[in-house]
Amino acid sequence: MFGFSFDRRTLTIIIGILLGVTLLRYISNPNMLIGLLMSAPGVLVAITFHEFAHGLAAYKLGDNTAKDEGRLSLNPMDHLDPIGTVMLLVAGFGWGKPVHVNPTNYTRKMSMEKGEAIVSAAGPIMNIILALIFTLIYSALYKFAGAFISGSTVGYVVAGIIGSAITINIGLGVFNLIPLPPLDGSKIIKPFLPYKAKEWFENNEQIFYIVFIVIWISGIAGEIITPAISGISSLFLNLGSTIFGL
Repeated sequence: MFGFSFDRRTLTIIIGILLGVTLLRYISNPNMLIGLLMSAPGVLVAITFHEFAHGLAAYKLGDNTAKDEGRLSLNPMDHLDPIGTVMLLVAGFGWGKPVHVNPTNYTRKMSMEKGEAIVSAAGPIMNIILALIFTLIYSALYKFAGAFISGSTVGYVVAGIIGSAITINIGLGVFNLIPLPPLDGSKIIKPFLPYKAKEWFENNEQIFYIVFIVIWISGIAGEIITPAISGISSLFLNLGSTIFGL
């Protein structure tokens, strides 16, 4: 998904403090803890397919780096970053182990910059597609197995896991579209920037990293993506309801 170019030790300390505070809230509230456990499968799927999509897009453009490093895989262990995975669990947004790519290997049918934009967009697009698929599964279950979902503990857990997978995939996709380094959105917008704006963006990238940390720690990132998650979830649920006549 992305890699950090600043002091990772400092970042780890900051994240550790945030995680400690958040985990205390989960531990003290059994219902929140149950919800956390039900979201784990969605996290594994979201991160795994996100990173796989980056590697696959690069491979399709002619770069074998991800393939050679064993990242064209749907094995979660090949893609999970410990801190990023926990953050996605407890905060609703996080990251996986960055997929290495070499833009100089991309097909010459397009610029390296456009190739990077395509590869960067592949991850969030995959998450949005997964969210739609899980929404359709969710709607189908309520249509054809409504009694099972509403009348049994197992059904409740299944519905909870699928619902969490929808939210997490939308959250991961939207979060990564924020146009700030080190997120995917920062590379997606580059081909559309005027030359001088692009040059300024690249020369001041470190500042944007700091801005990213500030909006993340302050909770502004959550304020940005929460309405988007709600809006997209509602759109997909309405679509599912229409398709299955709910």
